[in-house]
Order: sequence, then C-alpha cells, then structure tokens
Amino acid sequence: MILLHLAELDGLREELDPSALDTYIRRIAAGDTRALENLYHETHTSVYAYVISVLKNVHDAEDVLHDCYLAVHSAAANYSSSGKPMAWIITIAKNLCLMKLRERKKKAEVEDEDFFINAQYNEDSRLTPEDMFILNECMSELSDEERQIVVLHVVSGFKHREIASFLNMALPTVLSKYHRALKKLKTSLSKGEREE
Repeated sequence: MILLHLAELDGLREELDPSALDTYIRRIAAGDTRALENLYHETHTSVYAYVISVLKNVHDAEDVLHDCYLAVHSAAANYSSSGKPMAWIITIAKNLCLMKLRERKKKAEVEDEDFFINAQYNEDSRLTPEDMFILNECMSELSDEERQIVVLHVVSGFKHREIASFLNMALPTVLSKYHRALKKLKTSLSKGEREE
C-alpha cells in the first residue's frame, strides 16, 4: 500500500476561477439554470468538504449541500461580486450548517462513516482507497476546528485570513490551530508508517 504524504493533500484541491464563478452567479440571477448546474459542478466538492467537516453526518451534509445551492439560486440577484464568490458560497453553507446544528440542539457525535473519504474520493483521485482510509483515520484525530481549518485551507484553497473570517476566529488562532493540526497529521502518518 502506498502511504499518503501530507504534500499530496494539495493535489485534492481543485483550482477555481473566481471570474468564471462570478459569471455563473450573474447568469443564475438572470434565470439561466445551466449556469447553476455549472456552478454546482465546479464548487460542490469544496462546499461538501466544508459542510461535512462541520456536521459530521453524511445525510445532514447532503441536505445542507442541496439547500446551499437553492439559497445560491435564490440570492443570486442580490450577489455583489468582490472577486471572492467561493467565500460567498461558503458563508451561505456555514449559515445553513449553523441552522442545522441549532435544529439538533447539540453537535452530532462523529459517526462511523468516513466523512473525509466521502467528501474527497473520486475515480480521478491520485489516492488509493487505502490512502483515503489512512487520511480519514488521521483526520478523525483532529478537533472539529482543526479539521475545518485544514479542509478549508488544503481542500478548498482558502487563505488563513478568509478562514478566520468564516469561523469568527483571530488570524493567529487559525494559524496556530492549522500548524497544530499539521503536526498531529504528521505524527499520525509517521505512526502508521512505523506500524507497517
């Protein structure tokens, strides 16, 4: 089995073109349903990765993902481009996650489902199912905040400053938690290599 190295996490991130996403949102506002389909296709992996890292429940995450794109469709006419359409979409997803958590009246326990694998594994992935299993095991050792910060930065490509804004944290706190999470992941991966 090929062991996963942290450097490969960057390979999971899709490069998103903000101007193309802005164009999709303007077209959605004009009633173009094909633009909504295109926006979904370009962004759903990053949005789902964020949502699942917050909710830790596949069914709730799928519901929120669906609701997020309905909200994007409804709010597209009020969208004001600042060159960061993914930040706008993630903010909608974050608000929907908070509503879902309020409905539950407490945070869900982490289920046996491999939430990170479900969020990121696809046929085009350079990672094997074994690598994804290892990654999932390592990610489960992180705190909720650490996991969210790693997913938002590594998978979705947000800058730490943007993540601080999304999560209502100070930038130094985000940086500290990110570096702590990386150390935990490296330790976990090293432990796995020694056990083989």
